[in-house]
Amino acid sequence: MKKWLSKVLLRLAGWKASSLEGVHLPKCVICVAPHTSNWDFVVGKLFYTSQGLTAGFLMKKDWFFFPFNYIFRSMGGIPIDRSRQRSVTDQVAEMFRERKHFQVAITPEGTRKKTNDWKKGFYYIALKAQVPILMAYFDYAKKEVGTKGVFYPTGDAEGDILKIRRFFNDVSACHPENFCTV
Repeated sequence: MKKWLSKVLLRLAGWKASSLEGVHLPKCVICVAPHTSNWDFVVGKLFYTSQGLTAGFLMKKDWFFFPFNYIFRSMGGIPIDRSRQRSVTDQVAEMFRERKHFQVAITPEGTRKKTNDWKKGFYYIALKAQVPILMAYFDYAKKEVGTKGVFYPTGDAEGDILKIRRFFNDVSACHPENFCTV
């Protein structure tokens, strides 16, 4: 039912699903870009659910209080405790080790505002967990959502991040003035 409803809602909103390369990986970090609008979450969630898939997303644990904790968890929300002794990277890498199937979506821009630098947490999580990075995108000009391929981190963070950012060079953000590729 969720799959069918998500497909219908995506189509009614005028969006189409494009490439699905990598969506069925049992474990991956999903690098989601561009992220310039709150609608990105809605479109992304509809896209992934329309494929019969569930991807988690990280949220501050402070948001997980009644009744929102049930809502966020049902949508794939993963509470992250930033005050713990262990880093977020270590916490999420451990989640990968504990689960047979786990996909987590992360927006490397870290904000909807313009930024020239991407946060590297998504990269270090994939590296530490030894999982690939799936590039997922929203193209507002084409009203298209999909994937751009799978990337395997090499350990050269600076070089790899540049390569990953190039995957998104031809994508139109909701607010293009706030999206900066390489």
